[in-house]
Amino acid sequence: MSEIQQEEALEAVAVIGMAGCYPGARNLTEYWDNLCKGVESISTFSNEEHETPVWAPQDTPWIKAKGILEDTEMFDATFFGYSPEEAKTMDPQHRLFLERGWEAVEQAGYNPDAYDGSIGVLAGVSTNTYVLAGLGTQGRGGPAMFTDKDFLATRLSYKLNLTGPSVVVQSACSTSLVAVCMAAQSLLNYQCDMALAGGASVWVPVKSGYPYQPGWPMSPDGHTRAFDAQGRGFVPGSGVGAVLLKRLSEAQEDGDNIWAVLKGFAVNNDGSAKIGYTAPSARGQAEVIATAQQLASITPETVTYVEAHGTGTELGDPIEISALTEAFRASTDRVGYCAIGSVKTNIGHLDAAAGIASFQKAVLALKHARIPPSLHFDKPNPKIDFASTPFFVNTELRDWNPDGPRRAGVNSFGIGGTNA
Repeated sequence: MSEIQQEEALEAVAVIGMAGCYPGARNLTEYWDNLCKGVESISTFSNEEHETPVWAPQDTPWIKAKGILEDTEMFDATFFGYSPEEAKTMDPQHRLFLERGWEAVEQAGYNPDAYDGSIGVLAGVSTNTYVLAGLGTQGRGGPAMFTDKDFLATRLSYKLNLTGPSVVVQSACSTSLVAVCMAAQSLLNYQCDMALAGGASVWVPVKSGYPYQPGWPMSPDGHTRAFDAQGRGFVPGSGVGAVLLKRLSEAQEDGDNIWAVLKGFAVNNDGSAKIGYTAPSARGQAEVIATAQQLASITPETVTYVEAHGTGTELGDPIEISALTEAFRASTDRVGYCAIGSVKTNIGHLDAAAGIASFQKAVLALKHARIPPSLHFDKPNPKIDFASTPFFVNTELRDWNPDGPRRAGVNSFGIGGTNA
């Protein structure tokens, strides 16, 4: 990749509104509180409570744990102009994203009906397990209209009268962070004046665990131990998040409440230069991190926190640290100065919503000038030599007051190789 010159830095993008609900947290206030307290919001189910999905693979052991959302059946149908019958047929992922999308716009102080600019929507969802469970298949409008992921973004645009680009983004685990990047790009290309971005992942039945076999990337014991020697994989979870973005200069001019500033971003794919389709690539990850830094026109030494993808897998964690180290080593030889963590240790891996959960954690950390602890880290993965890297795993609530600006990086990598 050719060197990106200082004068080619991207125009900055402001985060002016946020909304989300995550395991153990009905809103972002509760989310931040749980993160600061080091709460592991993973639910475990007794044999009597556990609901094995009808689509579950046969003869596969199930771990009876997951990060769940409470009250996923609740939805303010009347507010969005839906009848109870129509609402019942809708994928809960769509229902919850409608609510969080509205909340993000409202929280920023805007009324879509009174706003004379255009607002885009870029977002994605996980597999529709609601319809796989035999729900959401009947009702006025036909099954596809209310259950398919294709309609997530346009449904929100229609209900809120948003006229900017309205596109569903799908790149597996990196979906919602890619959506943030694409929303920012739409703003920089002047395709819209504000943009909503995010994702949703809601697993049905709610009180169901996940199948486990040795060699799979899921945890054998219901805990996600990112970067730890005992890390054997992640716990799945449900969550929904949305952010409202705007060009920084206009956000400042309009007096918007600015949560954080997005200075640089990048998206790429690993290609085929790796051991397999599902495997991560250090080269691909290093390049996307370096490109984001260069487009932001910052030096890695000024980044003092990284919210990592951090899946807690034996293969993935060392590759991520290797990629980060390669990108940072382009301009600094310092060691142990940059904190690192993974929200997956708190709430599990949220699939299509994993990136937005990480992004919102980083934004909240910037806003509050504190770095929450990453959980379940006792002894580093033997394939990671942290002492020779710029990074240390942050295991306690830490005040965040560096000599210069607070700057964070956020990683999200999808199976199939799309990195953000």
